[in-house]
Amino acid sequence: MSSLLYYSHNLSPPIIQNKLCLLLFFITSSISSFAGNRNLERETMVTEEESPRSPEARLGMEVEVLWDIQEPQLTPTEKLNACFESIPVSEFPHASPSQVIEIKSDASLGEAVRLLSQHRILSAPVVDVDAPEDASWIDRYLGMVEFAGIVVWILHQSEKNNVLDTSDTFSQPESPKTAGNFFELLTSSDFYKNTKVKDISGSFRWAPFLALQTSNSFLTMLLLLSKYRMKSVPVVDAGDQKIDNIITQAAVIHMLEECADLQWFKSLGSKKLCDLGLPLMSANQVIKVDEDEPVLQAFRLMRQKGIGGLPVVSDGNKPVANISIRDIQFLLIAPEIYKDYRSITAKNFVTSVKKYLEDNQKASPLVSDMITCKKEDTLKDAIIKLDSKEIHRIYVVDEEGNLEGVVTLRDIISRIVHEPHGYFGDFFDGVLPLPANSRV
Repeated sequence: MSSLLYYSHNLSPPIIQNKLCLLLFFITSSISSFAGNRNLERETMVTEEESPRSPEARLGMEVEVLWDIQEPQLTPTEKLNACFESIPVSEFPHASPSQVIEIKSDASLGEAVRLLSQHRILSAPVVDVDAPEDASWIDRYLGMVEFAGIVVWILHQSEKNNVLDTSDTFSQPESPKTAGNFFELLTSSDFYKNTKVKDISGSFRWAPFLALQTSNSFLTMLLLLSKYRMKSVPVVDAGDQKIDNIITQAAVIHMLEECADLQWFKSLGSKKLCDLGLPLMSANQVIKVDEDEPVLQAFRLMRQKGIGGLPVVSDGNKPVANISIRDIQFLLIAPEIYKDYRSITAKNFVTSVKKYLEDNQKASPLVSDMITCKKEDTLKDAIIKLDSKEIHRIYVVDEEGNLEGVVTLRDIISRIVHEPHGYFGDFFDGVLPLPANSRV
């Protein structure tokens, strides 16, 4: 695991040169003065009105500077690889302090659920309370626990151990019903209150604590989110051995949206999804649930297939809603929405959650929305839609509204950068293979 702490890439001379150019640029000049060395089109862009409007846009301008000094024979993807490799991940905008929290390993599952809900976040790193005070971050953190993972684990364990009467719930695929009082009993049980976070280590959607240092590159972060399917990437300050930032998929989507009008992004953003080979997953490959099926069937499929969300369809193949594994939270934090329901279908679940939030005047980022696009829409169009809802999954439909596929942030990143041969070296030593039923 020590390779994680001291991991670095062997940079080629052009990459080193790029780093020196970027450093010299920030020491000696501002964006406007540097623009004098660029072509007339770039000069006219550097005005007061068009100055970077956000930290994400300023980061995009760094990429823009590097993009212009790449060798002309390089492909757009090769250029972006070089640009993102030259920018340390420490320059990614920091999440709000309230979003960067830690959960102690001896906290109860009930405490963990309340903490995640209070801070309106989906997952958090777990600190080993038994680790010595001078432990390195590698030994200090046990992993990443996810809100949805806690809920699924509780339901699965309660039925397996007969903690409660679950004859009509999670384990029976043919069952169409579930009683509201089941969830109320579950959340008030000693089982729920006394089980510790460390007790579910390695369970469904538990992830190992695979972190980057502030000196690692932006490219490394993008590849971890895409090819290696991490849901978020912790960034650790090697000095104090603690988390400096947590980069989420939604944050990367927002960065791309803020960069949509920059030259380096236009070469890809203006292309149609179909011209980029998207969606990668066709309609026949998309796991889905009919609106009249039990909502527990949706959560069961996610668990069995190891996926984070699926569309709710009507009339055979028309997506009408999206259910994410994170939405299972409502079985714990809002059990009262089920009091009047003897049968909770996927359709009724979505309707009930929306009504509960409206009645309680709550806006929850944990609730999954659904958006659609066409194959002829551009990548920029898709990213703007994703950012508007702060999600990272968009369904592709035809002119009649029939499902044709799905595009995720991971798919988008795969069209922006690629993993060079041997790039990660021994980066994953001691981390992979992962426990059963878990993902990076």
